[in-house]
Amino acid sequence: MAKTQIGVTFYLRLLNRLTSGEFDVDDALVTRTDRTVDQLEDATNARDAAAQKVLAALEPIEVAAATSAPQTEPLSTDDQAALLAIARGAKHYEHLLTGRMSVTAASGTRISPAKLRRLEDAGLVVRDTDHPVHAGQPVALTDAGCAALFPNRRTPTTQASKGPGRLGASQSIPAQRR
Repeated sequence: MAKTQIGVTFYLRLLNRLTSGEFDVDDALVTRTDRTVDQLEDATNARDAAAQKVLAALEPIEVAAATSAPQTEPLSTDDQAALLAIARGAKHYEHLLTGRMSVTAASGTRISPAKLRRLEDAGLVVRDTDHPVHAGQPVALTDAGCAALFPNRRTPTTQASKGPGRLGASQSIPAQRR
């Protein structure tokens, strides 16, 4: 498709050059302009055919993606808070003596291991299992976890006021009378 678009661009620029007034208007220019218009039309048809082939090739992929996309339910406020805490950094620990598991966020927020498991099963967070659990396994949001938080963000209700521009750029200084 890119090659066909290059052809359209080439003939379009050639046509622009021919009609720019750079050349004397005579029968040779008219003939060359007609030929360029025909070539531009052929290149446009080739580009449109290539675009149809690309769309036809992508259609099954889009259908498969739409049918395999899980229907996500809205996150609870508790889950949103846990995801926000994990987004700022969190680690999954196992206590050496008691064997109890805990998740501690950088902000000091504690997340229950059951909630972590549920968020992992939903594909919203992932643990780095390359680190030992006794030392602390980093927990991070997946792309799906970030996407789950995105619709819940609020847009700012107020906009910052713009300060005055540089004096002289948009304002004029009145001339002093002598």
